[in-house]
Amino acid sequence: MPSEALAGSLAPAVKARRRPLAHLLTQNAPVLLSLLMLAVSLFLYLAIFLATQHHLPGGFEITTTVNNTMPLAAAAAGQSLVVLTRGIDLSVGGIIDMSNAIAAVTLQDSAGSMILATIMILLIGASAGLVNGLLVAVGRLQPILVTLATLSIYQGIAIRILPQPGGSIPQSYTAILANPNGPWSLVYVVLLCALWWAFRRSGLGVAILAIGNDPMAASSNGINVLRARIMAYVLAGILAAAGGLFLAASATGGDVNLLFFAHVNQLYESFFEGVFLLIAVIAASGIGYLARRRA
Repeated sequence: MPSEALAGSLAPAVKARRRPLAHLLTQNAPVLLSLLMLAVSLFLYLAIFLATQHHLPGGFEITTTVNNTMPLAAAAAGQSLVVLTRGIDLSVGGIIDMSNAIAAVTLQDSAGSMILATIMILLIGASAGLVNGLLVAVGRLQPILVTLATLSIYQGIAIRILPQPGGSIPQSYTAILANPNGPWSLVYVVLLCALWWAFRRSGLGVAILAIGNDPMAASSNGINVLRARIMAYVLAGILAAAGGLFLAASATGGDVNLLFFAHVNQLYESFFEGVFLLIAVIAASGIGYLARRRA
């Protein structure tokens, strides 16, 4: 009997100790799943490389893979913020193209030029994201249609800025973002993870996560849903612009063909297709709104 009583008294304590661990695993399930997928992908990469090349990848292969992956990593991080708000941003590729083209024609081999050009490009990405956010949040338009239209617009602007591959990126800038002598770009991955850790605990991060769970409940609890949704698109634009900078640094030049294989003769077609699609989406939304009012 004493042993049974002791076991019964210890059971709640054991459960209490397990609860924090279970809560931690549940709260970070997406991150843990991502790490598992990363581990599986890394294993498959090493297995395929070993089977085809008969040796494991060396420093050059690892560095090249890391540098080539950074634009997609930045774009994926931005896309994740939008997806958390139950939206989608198809224009990240267009923003990458646009920032890549701007970087190729504006970056000069001086510290001042590189700093100013980087800030300008990030602000342009933020502005592009702000346009998306306003159209989706304030205009209440479908994200997939809006960002498909702005994708064409931003890509058309990129082709207008750099109609053919060209421009140049200073070697010192490439050494900072995509150093060919080692996988130093992993530092930015660590920085991105640290920023995500801080973002999740910030007011904006909590608001975006709350919107993803239940927008109505988030609004009832005093969260500014409109502001949080717009900011998600703005941050996505900034990260997409950062992806364009990484792409320009790794390619040491500008080339809008790298992502979407655009051509010079598609400039006006791409731009005006996006404009007309955007006008059609706004017009259709307005007609639908009037029809609901009359009904």
